[in-house]
Amino acid sequence: MTSGDDQALYLLPFDHRHSYITGMFQFTPPLSAQQHAQVCESKQIIYEGFQLAVEAGVPREAAGILVDEAFGSAVLREAHRRGFITALSTESSGSEEFNFEYGDDFARHIDAFAPTFAKALVRYNPEGDHALNLRQTARLKLLSDFCRASGRGFMFELLVPATAQQLAALQGDRAAYDLTLRPKLMVDAIHALQDAGIAPDLWKIEGLAERADCVRMVEAVRRGGRTSVNCIVLGRGADVASVRSWLATAASVPGFIGFAVGRTSFWDAIAAYRAQRLTRVAAAKQIAGRLLEWVDVFERGRLARETSAGAAGAS
Repeated sequence: MTSGDDQALYLLPFDHRHSYITGMFQFTPPLSAQQHAQVCESKQIIYEGFQLAVEAGVPREAAGILVDEAFGSAVLREAHRRGFITALSTESSGSEEFNFEYGDDFARHIDAFAPTFAKALVRYNPEGDHALNLRQTARLKLLSDFCRASGRGFMFELLVPATAQQLAALQGDRAAYDLTLRPKLMVDAIHALQDAGIAPDLWKIEGLAERADCVRMVEAVRRGGRTSVNCIVLGRGADVASVRSWLATAASVPGFIGFAVGRTSFWDAIAAYRAQRLTRVAAAKQIAGRLLEWVDVFERGRLARETSAGAAGAS
């Protein structure tokens, strides 16, 4: 599956599992049936917010959800039935190393939901643990080959956490790492994964402060004739101002077609609902408002880019 440069993708991801049940609910796995039902209910509320956002103007053909099988199977089936773009997480949650949530049975679980995309979240630092990277690459090749053979889109969420040595060289300054070192490491990681035969259709990219780095990211994912491959921006659970800035920067670059912003969209609303400070309807409306805000920021950035390109072409 491929996406043209003009086809936007505005994704609401709520496939969070380990961090969600421990951070939002303070539950300790394994969950009781009642606890499991509470988590599932919260994901239904997020989905209701998504639907409200579509009703309020998020383009239906660009709107999608990313959710997990464990707590979101009903949501996945309903969204698929209604013709929305769907993405299904495949990775085991809470693990530093990419492993399949359902082990060797991963393909059957993907096929059961027929998602638009199978998604893999991977922590991969090209200067990190070499043996770890090789193990992850071997599993990812299985997923990439399966997606190619089955006609499913392959969405790759790339996180490049700093090694201890990299942070030490920057006196522990994570902001400096994000600005000065992470962009190059991301390009190196993309090249290494491509060279290993891993072929995503779409890369979920951590937000970048500099437009030039966004340009380099598109060049990396499209190298070697991969002209139909695109990028979207992920939210990292960051504050609203940071997300807005990343979206505006990325939207100005052809090849960035949208975003996947999760926790910044839904966390406060679900927390308020659980504390009985918001009704279910009000929580869903708050989530919808956030999604509409991100779409507005991205669309404005894309329009400015296209206007500028048109003016340059006419001169």
